[in-house]
Amino acid sequence: MEMRKVLGDTLAEMMRRDDRIVVLDADLSKANGTYPLRKEFPDRMFNVGVAEANMTGIAAGLATYGLVPFMTTFAPFATRRVCDQVELSIAYANLPVKIIGSDPGIAAELNGGTHMSVNDIGIMRGMPGMVVYEPADNVQFRQALPQIARHNGPVYIRMFRKTTPNIFTDPGYAFDLFKADILRAGDDVALFCSGVEVSKALDATVILANEGIAAEVVNVHTIKPLDSETILATLRKTGCAVTCENHSIYNGLGSAVMELAAEHFPVPIQRIGFQDRFGEVGKLDYLFTALQLTAEDIVTKAKLALAAKAGGVAVSSTAL
Repeated sequence: MEMRKVLGDTLAEMMRRDDRIVVLDADLSKANGTYPLRKEFPDRMFNVGVAEANMTGIAAGLATYGLVPFMTTFAPFATRRVCDQVELSIAYANLPVKIIGSDPGIAAELNGGTHMSVNDIGIMRGMPGMVVYEPADNVQFRQALPQIARHNGPVYIRMFRKTTPNIFTDPGYAFDLFKADILRAGDDVALFCSGVEVSKALDATVILANEGIAAEVVNVHTIKPLDSETILATLRKTGCAVTCENHSIYNGLGSAVMELAAEHFPVPIQRIGFQDRFGEVGKLDYLFTALQLTAEDIVTKAKLALAAKAGGVAVSSTAL
């Protein structure tokens, strides 16, 4: 099932239970999976047209009257296009607006570099009080949305619109918005990952295991605030790490983990992500390779981190 279908279905369930929840879109409801809500909730589903800044102001206004708005559009339009409106109208007032930015990074595919948000995490994590969350799969996303709705403050959600690999197959899985998930245990190197890079990190563990290297995989679904306790515990165990994200290596998950490590437990860390460049037109398989986001790329960076650990280097990360 596509993640946008999970969004629409879960919002419908939540709206039936809680009449405070409203949904706004900027003429992309069919693309983002919220279009069916119009029929069941005609008075709580608003299309503002191609006017994202206006949508942000409307969402903020609705929140001041006690409603819980979810606003949806493509990731670059939900962040860089409306940065000032989000910061002043939503974050500054600490309003419970939930901002959904779809098709982050390479997910934009054929829409190309102009639509590939390589800096949306950086924009949003810099705003005081803003929670930044990126779902790993449909199971997690379905559990996350009610918790996000209950959170008394603004939340930015990076949503991959289409089908993603199944990560959480255990029926007993219980999501916690502020707790990272340890997906694989290992003592040699840590792989901290988010979004579409989670499956790539898991694939990388298989390759590494065949070479006698045990990697610990941690899904850092909430990039702000970080689950510092889990991340530091893993760093103390492994002594080196790779961060894996569908975002620039600057100001995203990699930067957040390195800041934490530098302050509390410096170790060698390598980063997988956009290497200080814009995206390009292409399908996912091509883009994973072109942007060096594959499992094999993660393996290469893991070996660099391990070599730095063996050589006693404190922190090592370069935009290769």
